[in-house]
Amino acid sequence: MRARTPDVEDVVVRGGVRIGYEVYGSGAPTILLPTSLPLVHARQWKLQVPFLARHFRVVVVDGRGNGRSDRPEGPAAYTVEEDVSDLVAVLDATGTDRAVVVGLSLVARRGLALAAAYPDRVAGLVAIAPAAVAHRSADEVARARFDPASIRADFPGFVGYFHSTALTDPHSTKPFEDAVGWSLQTTADVVVDYFAGQTGRTPERARALCRNVRCPVLVVHGTDDRRVPHEAGAAVAEWTGGALATLPGAGHASPARDPVRVNHLIRDFARSITGSPPPTLSWTPARNRSRRVLFLSSPIGLGHARRDLAIAEELRKRRPDVEIEWLAQHPVTTVLDAAGERAHPASRWLASESAHIEAEAGEHDLHAFQALRTMDEILVANFHVLDDLTAVEHYDLVVGDEAWDLDFFLHENPELKRTAYAWLTDFVGNLPMPEGGREEVRLTADHNAQMVEQVERYPRLRDAALFVGDPDDVVADTFGPGLPSIREWTRAHYAFPGYVTGFTPIEPRDRPGIRDELGWRPGEPICLVTAGGSGVGLPLLRRVVAALPEARRRVPGLRTVVVTGPRIDPAAVPVAPGLEVHGWVPDLYRHLAACDLGITHGGLTTTMELTANRRPFLYVPLRRHFEQNLHVAHRLRRYGAGRRMDWATLDPDVLADAIAMEIGREVDHLPVDPHGAARAAAHLAELI
Repeated sequence: MRARTPDVEDVVVRGGVRIGYEVYGSGAPTILLPTSLPLVHARQWKLQVPFLARHFRVVVVDGRGNGRSDRPEGPAAYTVEEDVSDLVAVLDATGTDRAVVVGLSLVARRGLALAAAYPDRVAGLVAIAPAAVAHRSADEVARARFDPASIRADFPGFVGYFHSTALTDPHSTKPFEDAVGWSLQTTADVVVDYFAGQTGRTPERARALCRNVRCPVLVVHGTDDRRVPHEAGAAVAEWTGGALATLPGAGHASPARDPVRVNHLIRDFARSITGSPPPTLSWTPARNRSRRVLFLSSPIGLGHARRDLAIAEELRKRRPDVEIEWLAQHPVTTVLDAAGERAHPASRWLASESAHIEAEAGEHDLHAFQALRTMDEILVANFHVLDDLTAVEHYDLVVGDEAWDLDFFLHENPELKRTAYAWLTDFVGNLPMPEGGREEVRLTADHNAQMVEQVERYPRLRDAALFVGDPDDVVADTFGPGLPSIREWTRAHYAFPGYVTGFTPIEPRDRPGIRDELGWRPGEPICLVTAGGSGVGLPLLRRVVAALPEARRRVPGLRTVVVTGPRIDPAAVPVAPGLEVHGWVPDLYRHLAACDLGITHGGLTTTMELTANRRPFLYVPLRRHFEQNLHVAHRLRRYGAGRRMDWATLDPDVLADAIAMEIGREVDHLPVDPHGAARAAAHLAELI
C-alpha cells in the first residue's frame, strides 16, 4: 500500500510520446522529481513524496521508457534534449512556472540542462550523485555488462548487476528488490537505446553546461558511490558554484538508503532558496515546562493500545503531574477515544499501517515479515511526522510500543533524538517460516543483523527497552546463521516487567455476575469468537459460522458471540441460528473471562487475556505469520494454554469436534502476573 496517493495522475503528449506524471500536495514551491533512467520509474521517489508533499507541491515524472510513459524506439528518442523538452511540457501541463528540480544520477544531468536552457523555470537544483561526466570503468567485466549484445542476451542479469553496483550499502535487500522489479517493467531494447542516446558527457561539455547554470545548486554525494565517483559530484558543485553535501560511506542511491537525511536536505534547500516561511515555533523555558509524555502505539491490532493505556494509568499514579498525549491512528484512536485520551492533531498525517497489513493479507494468510518490508514508505512517512512534531514541541519522554518507524530511523539518524526514549515490544527477532526456504532465511537474518548492529552501535538511543513478558517468553532461536541467540541477546539488552494485561484476572466467583450483565443465561454454553483489532480475521469468523450447525448438534443450546472489532463491519458476518454479532467491545476482556470457550487467531493479546482468565480456547495462527506461528505459539506452550488449530484442516466437522471437546473444559494454565503494567510504568517514571 502507498503511503500517499496522487492528487492528480495524468499524461502529457509531446511529439506523439506520452509522458506520465503525478501531482501531490499544494504548498509552494513545487518540487519536480523526474526519474533517473528507464531502469526505474516514478516509484523510485516513494520515500520522498509523502514527506515533501506535506510541505510543498510535488510533481513526479515518469521518464520515457518506463512507468506510465511510452517506450519509443531508437537512441534519438532518449537524448538530453528530448528529456528536457518532456520536463518543460510537464511543467506547462501542471501550471508550474518555476520548480525546485531534484535529480539522481543521469537525471541530475537533465536537471542541469533544464536549468541552463530554461533559467526562468528552475528555482534551484538538487543534484544527487550527478552523472554529468561519463566514467569508463577499468573493470573489463563491468564494461562487458554494458555491451548492447550482452544487455539483450541477459536483460535480468544486467539489471541485477546494475542495481548491485548502485545499492552497495549494507542491508539494502528491499531497495534492491524494488529496483529490479521496476527495471523489469521496461525492455532491453529501451535500455540499449537510452545508453546510446547519452552522448556528450565529456568533462569539457559538463563544465560548460554547469557554468551556464544560474540557479542555486546543492550536490549530494556519497563517498562510496560505485556508479558515479564522489569527485564527479564535487566537480559539479565547484563548476556551478553550488554547495556540496557529502555523505561519508554512502553509496549511489541515497534517497532509497538514507531517505530521512536526503529528505531533510531537499526540504531545507527548497526553503532556503524560495523564502518559504519556517514553521511556527514556540519555546517554553525549562523551568515552566510541564512533564509531557508522547505514546506511539502500533496500530496493527489493539493489544498495544490496551497495554499502553494500562501503563499510562500506572504512570499517572507515580507522576500525577504528567501530561500524556498520543500520536495515533485507527484503530488505536477507537480505544483512546473511549478512554478519554487525547490524540495529537499531527496524527492526521500518519499513513495507515493497519490498512497496509490488511491489503497484504489473503484468506487467513499474512506474510508478516514481507508485509513489514513492504511498509517501508509508510514507516518513513510516519517517522517524519514524529520528527516534525518533536522538533517544535517538547516532550520529556517518547514511548514507542512496537513503533518500528521510530526505532529504525532514530537508529539510522541518531542526531534526531531530542528527548528520552523508551521502546516496548513483545517479541524480538524476525524468524523465517519454513515455506520461505533459504531466501527467507537470508532476508530475515539480514534484517535481524541490521537491528543488532544498530542497537549495539547506539545503545544510548533506547533509554529503556522493555520486553512485555518474562525472559522465558523469548524464543530460543538464533537471529540467523552466525548471529546471536535471541533469548540471550534479549536478556542482555532488555528489562522484563512481565506481561501487561491491563486488568486483574477475573475470579471464578465473579463470572456468574458478569454473565448475568451480558445477558448470558446460567448454564448456557457460550463460545466467544473474536477477530482482534485488524481486518484480517474475517475469514476465520466466517469459517466458524459455517461450522455452527455441526457444533450446535454436538453442543445443545450453544450460543456463539462474535466480536468483529473496529475494522470489520459486523454485517459482513453471515447470519446463523444461535449467533449474535457485535462490533468493537471496549471491555472485551470481561466477555472473554465469562465465556466457556474462546476462538481467535494467533494474536498475543487475545490469547493472553484468555490465558490470564483461565479460559479454554482455540487459536488459529494466520498462515505465514511468523509472530503468531512461532513467537506467540512458543509463549502459549510455556503457559500451557490454548489448543492450536491448523487453518488448512479447519473444516466444519473438525472445528465442531474441537468446540465440543474444549467448551467448558477445566484448564491448568500458568498464572499471568497482573502487575506488569505497574512495573513497566516504574521503568518509564525514572526517565521523566
